[in-house]
Amino acid sequence: MLDHRIETAAGCSIEKLWRHREAGLLDAPHSALADAHRDLVRAERNVTFHRARLARLVSGELPVDQALLARIERTVDQLAHAIDERDTEQAKATAALEPIEAAAPRRAPRQVPTKDFAALLAIAQGAKLHENLVTHRLAVATPSRTRISYTQLQRLQASGLVDRDTSHPVHAGQPVTLTDAGRAVLAAPRPAGPPGTTPSPRPASSRAPAHLRR
Repeated sequence: MLDHRIETAAGCSIEKLWRHREAGLLDAPHSALADAHRDLVRAERNVTFHRARLARLVSGELPVDQALLARIERTVDQLAHAIDERDTEQAKATAALEPIEAAAPRRAPRQVPTKDFAALLAIAQGAKLHENLVTHRLAVATPSRTRISYTQLQRLQASGLVDRDTSHPVHAGQPVTLTDAGRAVLAAPRPAGPPGTTPSPRPASSRAPAHLRR
C-alpha cells in the first residue's frame, strides 16, 4: 500500500487526511488523493476477504466433492477479479499522489542512528519479512544476515524509510524495500560518529609529567 508515501507527502496521518476530507478542509489534489486511498483500502479488503475464503475451502475442513470444487473455482474467479480491482485502484491512488509529491518542497535527508543505517544498507540488498509457521514469530531475512527485529522494521516503516509488499503472505515472505526517503538517507554523507554523540575525551595519563617526577 502507499500509506507511508501518502503520509509523507500530505504531512499528516492517513486518519487525519480522511477526517480533513470529510470536513471539506482539503484542496482538490488532496481530496482526490484521499478518495483514491479510500477506494484502494476497500479494494484491498475485498482481496483479503476472498483470500481468506479460499484458504478455508482448501484447509481440509470441508468434505471433498464436486460441490467443493465448484466453490473453489468460483472463489478463485472472485479473488482474481478482486486483485484486478485492487491493482486498478492502486494505480489511481499512485497517479493522484505523484503530483503532490512533485510539488512538495525537498528536504535535507535526515540522519538516523548507526543501527538503523546498517539495517537500511542490508534492506537495500534485498530483504523479506517472514513468519515462522510454528512459533508465529516475525523476522527479517537479508543476504548479509544483518539482524533486523520486527520492532525495528516497524519503526523504519513508520518513519517512511522502508515499505513492504503486503500483497504477499507473511509465511511466504513479504518483500521489504527502501522508499525514496530511505535511499536519500543512504546517499547522504554520514557524520564521523553516530547522530547525537560527541567524541569521548581523551583519558588523562596516570603518570605525572617528566619535569614533575623526582
